[in-house]
Amino acid sequence: MNAPDPAPQAPPSAPAPSAPAPSAPRPGRARRAGWWTVTVLAFATALLTARYLTLDPEVFLDQQRAVYLAHRVPLALHVGGGVLAILLGPWQFLPRLRARRPGLHRLTGRLYLLAVLATGTGGLLLAPSGLVGPIAPIGFTALAVLLLLSSALAWRAARRRDPVRHRAWATRSFALILAAATLRIWLPVMDLAGVPFEQAYAAVGWTCWLINLVVAEHLIGRFPRPAAAPPAG
Repeated sequence: MNAPDPAPQAPPSAPAPSAPAPSAPRPGRARRAGWWTVTVLAFATALLTARYLTLDPEVFLDQQRAVYLAHRVPLALHVGGGVLAILLGPWQFLPRLRARRPGLHRLTGRLYLLAVLATGTGGLLLAPSGLVGPIAPIGFTALAVLLLLSSALAWRAARRRDPVRHRAWATRSFALILAAATLRIWLPVMDLAGVPFEQAYAAVGWTCWLINLVVAEHLIGRFPRPAAAPPAG
């Protein structure tokens, strides 16, 4: 007796087409947007700060007018060097410029270092006479010292042909220069929040550069690392 034929089976159904995965933002596009944001912020800060180079008492903050008038040379060093450094800094981080015009990159880097030396020296001379002592003056003194130190370490790494450390220290240096922009953002924010000026200024003397360093360290941690050299055979 023959066994009955097995019941016919339905052909396997084709898998349902999956929805296309959302495209992730391109890293290059995010980097360009970040660079433009920082550059515009740096230019606006330089434009606002350059007014102090006129040494016109009318443009000085009321609470600092007497200090600035008594320290015009340190003020000119601090403001002039800071304006130049904050304008030159963004161009040091353009990969195409570094690759295609290394001579120009080195020239702007040397000018940046001279500007940092001027603004850091002026800052050290001005800080002891600053407002809301001793909290804010100590904060601004620490900013000037760290700015000079990080810039010197960036220069030393470049002299030693160590691009990884050079880029890291240069990033920290420019983050500290951008404290001028952060300060001008935080003071109005605290004023709108109803924080008294003296308390706000004392806090900004530290937060204007500590926040920038935290961001810088986050960026440095994401820098691509050079491939390790293969072991010698």
